[in-house]
Amino acid sequence: MSEKIDPAQSLESVALNAARSGNFTDEAAGELLTILEGRLAQTELIRVNGRVAQVVGLVIESRGPDVQIGDLCEVRFRNRATALQAEVVGFRTDRVLLMPLGELHDIGPGCDVLSMGRTLGVHVGPSLLGRVLDGLGQPLDGKGPLVATDYYPLYAAPPHPLKRQLVSKPLSVGVKVIDGLLTLGQGQRVGIFAGSGVGKSVLLGMMARNTVADINVIALVGERGREVKEFIDRDLGSGLSRSVVIVATSDQPPLVRLKAALTATAVSEYFRDQGYNVLLMMDSVTRVAMAARDVGLAIGEPPATRGYTPSVFAMLPRLLERSGAGEVGSITAVYTVLVEGDDMNEPIADAVRGILDGHFVLSRHLAALNHYPSVDVPRSVSRVMPSIVSPDQLTAAGRVRELLAVYEEAQDLVNIGAYKPGSNPKIDWALSNLAPVQAFLRQGMNENFTFEQTLDILKTLAPFSINTANQELPQMKMPS
Repeated sequence: MSEKIDPAQSLESVALNAARSGNFTDEAAGELLTILEGRLAQTELIRVNGRVAQVVGLVIESRGPDVQIGDLCEVRFRNRATALQAEVVGFRTDRVLLMPLGELHDIGPGCDVLSMGRTLGVHVGPSLLGRVLDGLGQPLDGKGPLVATDYYPLYAAPPHPLKRQLVSKPLSVGVKVIDGLLTLGQGQRVGIFAGSGVGKSVLLGMMARNTVADINVIALVGERGREVKEFIDRDLGSGLSRSVVIVATSDQPPLVRLKAALTATAVSEYFRDQGYNVLLMMDSVTRVAMAARDVGLAIGEPPATRGYTPSVFAMLPRLLERSGAGEVGSITAVYTVLVEGDDMNEPIADAVRGILDGHFVLSRHLAALNHYPSVDVPRSVSRVMPSIVSPDQLTAAGRVRELLAVYEEAQDLVNIGAYKPGSNPKIDWALSNLAPVQAFLRQGMNENFTFEQTLDILKTLAPFSINTANQELPQMKMPS
């Protein structure tokens, strides 16, 4: 009896070996026929393509090919070897709607549209560290091609809710006001809510340089081209060696800006699955939502709140829920939210705040007073902080928050000279301890404090030293 045929062998080698051995039996012929039939079934004998029917705005309409939403296609230019990649985003009657991943130059009626038979993904591996990529995961830094063999899809399901690890350990980011009063946990997701020009990028750079997380993944979505190199060289600095930066500037097509957020999330998922604690920073979710809105409006989706389409509000939880703690490793995510007109209740800010595990508000008023980082502590909260820090830290943080709230209420009276010392023991206590608290809240962009140093300073702040009623002031509980 002949030896079994290995299906991985080429047909030529199988026939040659059988001829040499003179052992080409009926059984061997049957196995060879089975292999041949299997390979023929997997072979695309006729490549079916579609044709461009029209281009309206950012949307390419084609007749065919046979595709599904999310499939990647190539639009072949006339008489040229190059092609434009596009993604299937919808259908209208008998036409396929595609959004380009590049510029729509030289596209015309009759151009071929060929399905690539796959969806978008990104090549991942340890070699990504220290690299700057574009929104589709291609090198942007001129350091040569990526040496990465693994491949992660851009669309993936969030971790199973019952298989996530609990957020139980603090994650230091080297910024006193965050580590001391708004402590982050490994696997937590928070938002930084702020208007333009109040120090979001500087704060992200400080966190990336000083964090104890293993790896940083930073997505710059919709940024000005001028600010990208400034952020990498000035704000990120030495932190680049353990970071992956994904960039999609404001001039890129909306689909590329949207894919940049998905690429950063997929890269973070790869490192999380390797057991690392990843710090994912995305600036900004608002521009991701705007890109999704542009895509929705272009394919005819009706606008809802402030022009945002319903698909935007469906996309946000699918994107944001992919970060967090996994079965192994974790993704601690920090998303910036660019609030329009400093309105903290605008649609995207309101939706994101309801999904995340905390929010840090940056104040334009504090920034105008040269108070950096301009974190408005009374209006900020870390929802997991009570379960990950010691009772002593929780008590000390509560005292500082109470002091800031008392001073804020009395600030106008104090500034106009209408308050008389001794009239209110709480106000007297707040005023006498205000200077060291404000010094604690400030930090230079090149300063770094360990978690232990921050706790040592925090415990010396706001003692209950002034109390004419000879009673301790009530301790403020951390908001839930």
